[in-house]
Amino acid sequence: MTEQPSIFPFGIRIDEPVTMATDVLVGITCLVCAWKLKPLYNGSRMHRQILLYFLLMGVATLLGGIIGHGFLYVLGFFWKLPGWLLSMIAVNLLERVMIHFSATELSPRMLRFFSVFNIIELLAFMGLAFGTLDFLYVQIHSTYGFLVVVFSFCVYNYRKNHYPEVMKDMMIGVGWIFICAVVFVARISISQWFNHADLAHMFMFIGAIYFYRGSRGLMRATSH
Repeated sequence: MTEQPSIFPFGIRIDEPVTMATDVLVGITCLVCAWKLKPLYNGSRMHRQILLYFLLMGVATLLGGIIGHGFLYVLGFFWKLPGWLLSMIAVNLLERVMIHFSATELSPRMLRFFSVFNIIELLAFMGLAFGTLDFLYVQIHSTYGFLVVVFSFCVYNYRKNHYPEVMKDMMIGVGWIFICAVVFVARISISQWFNHADLAHMFMFIGAIYFYRGSRGLMRATSH
């Protein structure tokens, strides 16, 4: 697929304009989700992690769209790194949300293991991503975090009949993120003006909506 042409509104060059726009859509959606969830915040660690997930993912995708795509030619490659870092931390936070939500179903030893391993996993993938400057490791971390950690704990809680409707929303969200990953890796495009990244961002957008629904349920379930 030919590279998406630049546009020049008011004489300003914007590279990959649709990719930038769809990234911004995801970013704004995540920030709106954080804002809508804020009234449910009860000061607990898990609620704070949920809000930070949406805030950091929102900022990460905004940076990715505006700096990493639209205006990268002005700032240079290394300006991609803040977005990478924030997105990896955001995914890690959602993993920790599901680990802590499962605390009543886990032994203290298992809970401690998953909590510690979760940090080791984040640091390992961050080291690989920033050591090689390869976005592949950001993708692998995201896939691992959503598909292995978040989805597995959702299935576990669902089977335990622990807020199954909430778990269902979270699992559907992971499903959309999985489709997003397949589209991005397989480079499935509709046209030059709606390429694999643009299509992947739309599936991220739908996934964010389901994560919002699931997160709202989690916060209500743990409001006391």
